[in-house]
Amino acid sequence: MGIFDSIKGQLIDIVAWTSNDPETLAYRFERRNNEIKMGAQLVVREGQAAVFINEGNLADVFKPGTYTLSTQNLPVLSDLRGWKYGFNSPFKAEVYFVNTINVSNRKWGTPNPLMLRDPELGVVRLRAFGAFAYAVEDAGKFFKASVGTLERVQTQDLETQIKALIVSAFSDTLGEAKISAFDLAAKYSELGSLVEKAVAEKFAFYGLQLRQFVLENISLPPEVEAIIDKRSSMGVIGNVDQYMKFNVADKAGEAISQPGGMAGTLAGAGLGLALGGQIAGQMGGPLKPAFSPPPLPTDNIFAAIEGKQQGPFNLAQLKQMASEAAITRDTLVWKEGMAAWAAASGVADIAVIFSGVPPKLPG
Repeated sequence: MGIFDSIKGQLIDIVAWTSNDPETLAYRFERRNNEIKMGAQLVVREGQAAVFINEGNLADVFKPGTYTLSTQNLPVLSDLRGWKYGFNSPFKAEVYFVNTINVSNRKWGTPNPLMLRDPELGVVRLRAFGAFAYAVEDAGKFFKASVGTLERVQTQDLETQIKALIVSAFSDTLGEAKISAFDLAAKYSELGSLVEKAVAEKFAFYGLQLRQFVLENISLPPEVEAIIDKRSSMGVIGNVDQYMKFNVADKAGEAISQPGGMAGTLAGAGLGLALGGQIAGQMGGPLKPAFSPPPLPTDNIFAAIEGKQQGPFNLAQLKQMASEAAITRDTLVWKEGMAAWAAASGVADIAVIFSGVPPKLPG
């Protein structure tokens, strides 16, 4: 600093900090032998606070303004040890300037996935990230908790601890809220307000205040999102039986236009004897279906999953759930006409969903 070079070796008569470094939270004023001239001017700018230290103890804190240093506005001067100049000059004291402006656009995130019990999905792993802003609210508490004998304190010296406090508060808040992962997107603002309240007391210990907290995203693992996408696709399709018939008819239309005729294309596509018999019957041919399976239930089937009644489901949904091991042959099911709940494998027109699904491994 140029001002210190020009008066090096002399008594300091102006005490001020003109740096505009937003990353510095506390700075020890530089002077020779800690000597400050009695009657010197202390200049504390907006966004600053000045902390005077006497023999390692906090003596006083000055807010923005201009002060003449004397025993009237700094009574501790009369108690300074080793005073050999009476009340004229100089005196020795350490002066720290504390930056009190907002430290904004800081990023936070969960370093590891959070394990939570979701009311709809069961136990899930969630990741989250966002932004926050904070500032020194109480310069005295901040000095005692974070500065001590350091010459300078930077934001990076504190933010590992600050982010840990935020993640801890966020984890507790999300766990207590018991909000389904499907509804979290609509609750970001509400959760952010709850986290701010949760960290207020913890920040106050360090003389800090959380000025803003933004929850930008909460996400599930990619494999769980893929399963949810499949379930969403089933809902978009609607009536699976009608969708399958339409798909078969569409492929049959494509086969007619293919060189080599319809029969060869259908055989190559593996559409099956049942489709061939149905088409032949419509054309008046001699072929008949090899068998006529009984009608399968399509909806209004309930299942007991994790001790709770879920549903109703249609048969296609249950088959998908069986392939994902969401239900097993031992899962209890019920539909209209049944006197009581029964294992899925014991209900003939439901047991077919386990065709192709391997049984549970022994042991």
